[in-house]
Amino acid sequence: MIERRVAVIGYDAAELLDIACVTTTLENANLQGAAPAYRVRLATPGGNPIVCGTGLTLQAQEALERVVGPLDTLVVSGGIGHEAAAGNRSILGHVRRLARESRRVASVCTGAAVLAAAGLLDGRRATTHWQSAKVLADRHPEVSVDPAPIFVRDGNTYTAAGVTSALDLTLALVEEDHGAELARRVARALVTYLQRPGNQAQMSMFTASPSPENGLVRKVVEYVTGHLDADLTTGTLARGAGVSERHLTRLFLEHLGQAPGRFVRQARTEAAAHLLTSTSLPMTGVALRCGFGTAEALRQAFVDRYGVAPSRYRSTATSATRS
Repeated sequence: MIERRVAVIGYDAAELLDIACVTTTLENANLQGAAPAYRVRLATPGGNPIVCGTGLTLQAQEALERVVGPLDTLVVSGGIGHEAAAGNRSILGHVRRLARESRRVASVCTGAAVLAAAGLLDGRRATTHWQSAKVLADRHPEVSVDPAPIFVRDGNTYTAAGVTSALDLTLALVEEDHGAELARRVARALVTYLQRPGNQAQMSMFTASPSPENGLVRKVVEYVTGHLDADLTTGTLARGAGVSERHLTRLFLEHLGQAPGRFVRQARTEAAAHLLTSTSLPMTGVALRCGFGTAEALRQAFVDRYGVAPSRYRSTATSATRS
């Protein structure tokens, strides 16, 4: 293989960071000695300049209509123009065509909507920006949308979450192609983490959405997040709020989309993730402080949410910080 041909598809109102995180990382990999090297080209409809969502104009290198395979990697960017792109038959047709001629296909952020509209995510697990996950899932029930991870790989198809997660995905692709040492050198040159694990949550529950509009639910949520080591069974929370368990559950489902017990488990697990990466507390200490009681209970909850044991999560995050 002489080179790895990569086509990044852009369109009007695409997100500049979605594009730049991919192109800059791959070009830096070339500077660090990637062999075969990446040949990265930005392709747009008609080869025309695009006005990105930030208002900056970006010059294309190729016309989308003229790009031909075989390609090593096809990447579809996201941005506020993704809905127009996902509704453009010409763009979708060329995405389908190039996907058939590519070793792997990827999207960044809301670029997943374009892949989904092209039918390339049918029957697959995928992610997108957490703010757009519900819309993607509602419009494409044939896609298994997971709003939590930084990025997801399903076969030869990769989807990344919001904006800078493109950097995490591209570093993972570099490591897949050229090994961990070269990916580490690229990360150092970019002054970033080596790579956040793909299954790391893209947005903490404490910042992902505004406080519930319902006053009672908001009060219970504030109590839970401030007393993670307390008795937080649904019965206890209901009694403290002066309502029945059934009524509290109904309110949580209506305003948070999950039952109180699930919310508590999520809050405790995310708090544990923070302690694992920001303190040197032993596993038992983290478990007790977050209300799990035992290290084994913490481990089970962690594997359920992140797909890895807490010890693995801690060692990966620590290694990335030191790299």
